[in-house]
This record gives sequence, structure tokens and C-alpha cells, in this order.
Amino acid sequence: MKKVRLITDGACLGNPGRGGWAAILLYGEHRKELFGCEAHTTNNRMELTAAIEGLRTLRERCDVEVVTDSEYMKNGITLWIANWKKRGWMTSQKKPVVNRDLWEQLDHETGRHAARWSWTKGHASHEENNRADELASLAAREQRSSR
Repeated sequence: MKKVRLITDGACLGNPGRGGWAAILLYGEHRKELFGCEAHTTNNRMELTAAIEGLRTLRERCDVEVVTDSEYMKNGITLWIANWKKRGWMTSQKKPVVNRDLWEQLDHETGRHAARWSWTKGHASHEENNRADELASLAAREQRSSR
């Protein structure tokens, strides 16, 4: 199985506001940068979209390390999602899960791979995370996409 690193980030100008997401895929000597935007969204939606789009790009089952600076996304996919599904997509406070549409997509894409989730501090010394932040911010500002 191919070993891939996926570094993701989301950005939002205003929250909600203009948003951008970015995903950097690293496999051996290969590197692919993806980014996109939405005119009206939230930062959390952009964080989730970055991971979904990065995982969706992989054409075969891979061993993927997903690196994110979003504790919301990492905790959601590793700790909370199983109980959300058991409760019919309700939180422990009996409220509908916010961003359910994206959580369902992320769950599906994660299930296609052997995925591990790593958290890194945002805006710190992680070079690839800083690059993902730069791309996501650019996409949000300029409403540009790599696709």
C-alpha cells in the first residue's frame, strides 16, 4: 500500500465569509497541491473540505497520514463520529451535528484508506502546514481554485 502524507488547512475571511481550503499530498518524490474556495462558508467547513478533497484525489487505497491544525476535525473524525452515527447524527446534547453533510463525506473518504490523523499547531514551524495555510488564504482572498 502506498504511504501518503496529506496536509490540510482551511481559511475564512469572516466566519462565516469567503473561504478557502488547501490540501498538499506527498508521496515519495511526488507532490500535489490542491486548493479551492467558496463564496460564503465557515472555517470548519473549509477544514473538512480540505481533507475530503485530498482523500478523494487518491485513486487507490493508501496508508494516509492526515496532518491538520484543526482539533475540531481531528477529534470529530477520531473521537466523536462513532457516537454521532449511533445517535442518528445527534450530539450528546441531542442537537443535530453541525456540518453533517461534510462529516458523512469525510467518513466515506476516510473509510477508503488506512488513515491516521495527526495534529500540528497552526501558524507554527510546520513548513507544509504553513504552505497549506498560504494556499487556503489565497483561495479565500482571490476566490481561486486549482481545479
